[in-house]
Amino acid sequence: MFAEDQSGVIRFLEKLRGANAVERIETHISYIFLIGDRAFKMKRAVKLPYVDFSTPRLRLEACEKEVALNALTAPGLYIGVRKIMRGKDGRLGFDEGEELVDAAVEMVRFDQGALFDRMAVDGRLTAELMTRAARMIARFHRGAPIIHQGSGSANIAGVLRINAAGFATSRVFGADELADFNRAFEQKLTVHAPLLDAREAGGRVRRCHGDLHLRNIYLINGEPRLFDCIEFNDQIATVDTLYDLAFLLMDLWHRGFPELANLVANRYLDETQDEEGFVLLPYFMGIRAAVRAHVTATQVEECSVRSDKLAADSRAYFELARALIETQRARLIVIGGFSGSGKTTVAEVLAAQFGSPPGARIVESDRIRKAMHGVQAEERLGPAAYCPEVSEKVYGDMARRTFAILRAGGSVVADAVFDRAPNRARIEAVAQEAGVPCTAVWLDVKTSLLRRRVASRSVSPSDADLEVLSRQLAADTKGITWQLVDADRDAHEIARAILELQSGS
Repeated sequence: MFAEDQSGVIRFLEKLRGANAVERIETHISYIFLIGDRAFKMKRAVKLPYVDFSTPRLRLEACEKEVALNALTAPGLYIGVRKIMRGKDGRLGFDEGEELVDAAVEMVRFDQGALFDRMAVDGRLTAELMTRAARMIARFHRGAPIIHQGSGSANIAGVLRINAAGFATSRVFGADELADFNRAFEQKLTVHAPLLDAREAGGRVRRCHGDLHLRNIYLINGEPRLFDCIEFNDQIATVDTLYDLAFLLMDLWHRGFPELANLVANRYLDETQDEEGFVLLPYFMGIRAAVRAHVTATQVEECSVRSDKLAADSRAYFELARALIETQRARLIVIGGFSGSGKTTVAEVLAAQFGSPPGARIVESDRIRKAMHGVQAEERLGPAAYCPEVSEKVYGDMARRTFAILRAGGSVVADAVFDRAPNRARIEAVAQEAGVPCTAVWLDVKTSLLRRRVASRSVSPSDADLEVLSRQLAADTKGITWQLVDADRDAHEIARAILELQSGS
């Protein structure tokens, strides 16, 4: 590992407005100085398998690229690049002098409490906020440049090589366990190679963010924004779009927010219709955990003060990576019930609790219907969107999507009214054809409670009103043989009851 003495530049930045006013943050490849209403980010003089900041010119070029790329997702945050020059008198200054010593990105300073990792610690990440974040990321990926520079499997093989090289620079892990670890990821790559190659051919490999975890999302004017993308290595940032997303999913999962990880995955897929890639998410999350493991292990070699904690953190990511790529059997849970029975809420609680991380894909009739009509889930549709012909298409699409995911090895929660016998039979036949266990339940709720819930709805994917509910209640549902579950209780209790039924099936 290369290391250049940057102490003089650090002192220069710390004294810009008085040392007492400066807060310094260190990462494995950067120093960030918070000074008044500005932040200055300087590259550390390191040379690692995946980044070379070993000369002032390379650091300047990286700063320039960082500003150009991040201006797209975080307009107004990045001010520009400041060259740190040495004059004839030997003093350092910004942009004037004879010798280039270093460079820094100048940014508008924002409240660190607006970072999503801080919000996670404070319990301020809500489902509504993470839904907006998922949609923002989907928009970003839609606009990201498609890159064809080899197959999809070769792209991921390159990531695995970087991981292996990164682990080799550290003494945190033993040679034998690293060999087993690397072999497990390579074996999974062989399994997924055909799908990865097909996705690359279809334009799913793009110049993405590359470092999309919670700390690189912030909230400004009520909207989530991405910043601090990978600028120093195009190979690391040119990846499958779902691999880019997987860093955020892994981060949420690692921090103990499985429901939010599952929600982000589902809302993202609702936007992108990228059902074929769903089965890759556990593997992608595992690779992302491995990235964090080797990066943190690298920091152990540089830091003596916090080395024990960093080694423990690296080990935790390492064990998570191994767990994430363990195969779990695909299953189907079907939730039926009248409007107001709480199907959607229960499905969202349930989905994170079975299947491989980030849990099950939610195949929901209301969201499919809205997508068919090109509107967001919260927008209302007129009566024509609910005619029998459209509903037949919705249930048919539910069956098609569910089968594709189950056959590929993913788990599904199918959520719809399912008041008609043919629709119930069709979804059960899907599980049988895919060869996976199926638990089908009917949420049983008193009529008076159904009416209260429907009447009190505000924004929801469901457009059902009291008139619609009345028509549902008038239908003949005596032929429903699915297991009845009392839904007049908390959604988490209902989810536990369904999982108990599933474990017994």
